[in-house]
Amino acid sequence: MVRVLLADDHPVVREGLCAMLESDPGIDVVGQAGSGEEAVTLAARLTPDVVLLDLRMGGMDGVAATGHVLRQSPGSRVVIVTTYEDDADILRAVEAGAAGYLLKGSSRAELIGAVYGAARGATVLTPSLAPKLFRARAVEQPLLSARECEVLRLVGQGLTNAGIGRELFIGEATVKTHLLRAFKKLDVSDRTAAVMAALERGLLS
Repeated sequence: MVRVLLADDHPVVREGLCAMLESDPGIDVVGQAGSGEEAVTLAARLTPDVVLLDLRMGGMDGVAATGHVLRQSPGSRVVIVTTYEDDADILRAVEAGAAGYLLKGSSRAELIGAVYGAARGATVLTPSLAPKLFRARAVEQPLLSARECEVLRLVGQGLTNAGIGRELFIGEATVKTHLLRAFKKLDVSDRTAAVMAALERGLLS
């Protein structure tokens, strides 16, 4: 059984979600909360597998509640369920540790699939929201300078720092400086990871 905690400040919405979830024999709704604060308290006591959190509630919102829930119940997975599709809200939720972001207009099958997916450790996202998350992350990601891109492109070709220096007519220490700056911007700690991250973000195309 997947044990689920629901949190929404509208009782009718909670009851509707509960009815949809409990129509599946593999899901057990173990608790319902009407606020972020109550969700945190219940999550600590019930340690559910999945917590479905409304994004905007009075007092503690869903993003703040996500962080508290995950600290109180590290084994739980949080999925935000909301009517809001703002890019920044989606990014805030994911960065807070949410395993997914669903719209309240999602079908019963999508909701149940998201609960099972989150319980398995997957990231779940309403399909129409994926471009918004990508766009929000792209805006937030610092871009590499032209020289940093050149250095990483040569790293990807297998050149050493000395070889890159000769290719670009710069000193080896300068190459290292460019690499360290790129590591910081891409949030990685080595050359291979930097090249992979830059490629994934389309910075070396």
